Amino acid sequence: MIGHNNGPTMEPGATWRRHCWTTARQALLPTLPVEVVRTRVRRARELGLDYRTYASVRAQTGHDVVAFLFSSNALRVRPLSPALPADRAARLNAIAGATRIGLAVAPLAVSALATNPELDASHPAPHVLAPFPEIAARLRAALGPLPSDRVILIADAPLEADWCLAGRLAACLPAGRFFTA
Repeated sequence: MIGHNNGPTMEPGATWRRHCWTTARQALLPTLPVEVVRTRVRRARELGLDYRTYASVRAQTGHDVVAFLFSSNALRVRPLSPALPADRAARLNAIAGATRIGLAVAPLAVSALATNPELDASHPAPHVLAPFPEIAARLRAALGPLPSDRVILIADAPLEADWCLAGRLAACLPAGRFFTA
């Protein structure tokens, strides 16, 4: 019938059908060997992510994380004080096996952000109200040869989260969540 999702009905015998439906759904989900889970937990630790976040990115993209994009707002870098705060610098230094790219949000100059040795590269950030094609082009330029679906954006301002969609990035994490983990 139109509008029916073919899920279990609620008429008599619904408990059995719900059981069958649940069992069939669980059979679709893969069961990972323990050694694979341990490897992924280790990789999540190297990236400075909790396992649940890392596993969800892996499940959505099917790929490992190769880079992080940090907005200068998330890094707490300002035009008058371009140095990273000590806690942010320590967190970036702890990331292993991933590129760390900074995005200088105006009025911060890219050259000011580039003075931080914790970042592998610095680029101008898209304007927060720019159209999606322009945002995508800026992010593509910042990523260079890196595949966008393997990059996590660490954002702080509300409109920065839109960069994730425009750039087809793997995920967007709020700065508070990433830097307090």
